[in-house]
Amino acid sequence: MNFNYDIIVVGAGHAGCEAAVAAANLGSRTLLITMDMHKIAQMSCNPAVGGIAKGQIVREIDALGGQMGIVSDQTAIQFRMLNRSKGPAMWSPRVQSDRMKYSETWRTIIENTANLEMWQDTVTELLFDKKTVTGVKTRMGVSFSAKAVILTNGTFLNGLIHIGKVQIGGGRISEPASFGMTEQLRDLGFRTDRMKTGTPVRIDARSVDFSLLEEQKGDDDFHRFSYLPGVQRTLRQRSCWIAYTSEAVHEALREGLDDSPLYNGQIQSIGPRYCPSIETKIVTFSGKTSHQLFLEPEGETTHEYYLNGFSSSLPLQTQLKALQTIPAFRDVHIFRPGYAIEYDFFDPTQLEATLETKQVKNLFFAGQINGTTGYEEAAGQGIIAGINAHINCHGGSPFVLLRDEAYIGVLIDDLISKGVDEPYRMFTSRAEYRILLRQDNADERLTKKAQTLGLASDERVQLLRRKQEKVNEIIGFATHFSIRADRINSFLERIGSSPLKQGVKLLELLTRPHIGLELIAQEVTPLRELLDTVTERREEIIESADIEIKYSGYIKRERMMADKITRLEDIRIKDKFNYHEIQSLSTEARQKLTKINPDTIAQAGRIPGVSPNDISVLLVLLGR
Repeated sequence: MNFNYDIIVVGAGHAGCEAAVAAANLGSRTLLITMDMHKIAQMSCNPAVGGIAKGQIVREIDALGGQMGIVSDQTAIQFRMLNRSKGPAMWSPRVQSDRMKYSETWRTIIENTANLEMWQDTVTELLFDKKTVTGVKTRMGVSFSAKAVILTNGTFLNGLIHIGKVQIGGGRISEPASFGMTEQLRDLGFRTDRMKTGTPVRIDARSVDFSLLEEQKGDDDFHRFSYLPGVQRTLRQRSCWIAYTSEAVHEALREGLDDSPLYNGQIQSIGPRYCPSIETKIVTFSGKTSHQLFLEPEGETTHEYYLNGFSSSLPLQTQLKALQTIPAFRDVHIFRPGYAIEYDFFDPTQLEATLETKQVKNLFFAGQINGTTGYEEAAGQGIIAGINAHINCHGGSPFVLLRDEAYIGVLIDDLISKGVDEPYRMFTSRAEYRILLRQDNADERLTKKAQTLGLASDERVQLLRRKQEKVNEIIGFATHFSIRADRINSFLERIGSSPLKQGVKLLELLTRPHIGLELIAQEVTPLRELLDTVTERREEIIESADIEIKYSGYIKRERMMADKITRLEDIRIKDKFNYHEIQSLSTEARQKLTKINPDTIAQAGRIPGVSPNDISVLLVLLGR
């Protein structure tokens, strides 16, 4: 047994798994410590990956050489591309996963990753040499030394579960909480607080009348998470089901509000605004008579279902009575009730953009410990922390993704610049450059970066090169090929599109929203012959070319805007000012700039409370 490592990762959730595998694949001797080796990458809440903006993060993780997209594809029991009725900047992939197989697949990856070992135990103490972390100590009394430590503790730090007035210490149901580290870090000057999250009731499908529910099937097309063509969906695909609450359901819930930990003072911490409990919904939206619920399978063969939209910490009997008021659930049997959980997190403005803490060298935080919520947000932080911990150990420039490069960049910049006042969840609306950060082009944005790091395989790099060559070939053809009006107008009239008055380049026709490459290739033989040469990943490549053509104007405009802001990213101001002494700054700006000590002028401008006038003052001082 080795007791000396380059990197120790504490916690084997979604952040910890990505961090550990990334660090090990880069060549660092890595130890992953987890309380339970049978709960690796456990899907603590809903058995799904992706969704609005979250799906983009998963594709980015895959493009960087991470594992979440591969595991999600291999264990998917339903795939859907959300927001297809909107533009491609909003398209978001999502899978329903087999919860058990997801965890098993992740464990297989970890056990077969070179340079990566596991240890089942609970870390109770960090070891330091002055302001540098040097290792960890566990409940068993074992000490491990390391050059860097990554904390990915999830909801386990002083975790407390609530079901009505019942309180149970734990990080998840039937799993113990972790104690000691919060207090140790607080003594070192770290700012910490409490957050709350929750999970819904689990239902036995044999007690559900599915004839009273609306079926929601998945997509059956080429889309998936991983860019690697060998990663396919092999499990039996299953439907989700839609139900609705009613006034009768709401009345049953209201009867239990006096015993709700959220409303009787039992829970004091910050809860998620964007994924509220059912009791919060009926109070906040008191005029609404119905809320949509999604009944989602937990696996390929299991009878266990997850009731999305019915997160609750109400007493068991209240939850059950309310459920039985819904016709499809009148005879419902549940496996376990919904519950809320409170846990410790640390103010993420105490982090560098690399996710290394400012107070302690070589100590990294990733995941819910930083105030985020969601598997995808955690995994995105995990891979960045793993990469930068490796760089700290072996040398190299810090790896930071900017806001115009990735949703992961938006996520981390939001955390370190703005902090959190509720569990942070990613949305497309948080990104200024959505048309640049599409789910279809994550490989084009990030795979070359992963190649430079050493995380992208030769296969992945060659796949990207061949894809880009074919996309460019198609766009080049459309740019130069002319179409005569008399040869195409009958086709245009047939599909309800305006006829041409004169000949145009094919590119101009393809900018029309309802005309795609595959459709017009039926009438343009040279185009059809070109598309027929695309035999590898045909649908993906043609879709990518279509998007590039149709949205080229928007893409160029956003790129210009991003480039202007990037110039401010190059103006570094970290440790250059004593902000308290600059009286021409507003009081709030002096306080916020001192607290965060931003790296660049651009980051300073994104701090809440720092005005454009404050930025002008700093630019003038820099000029002097």
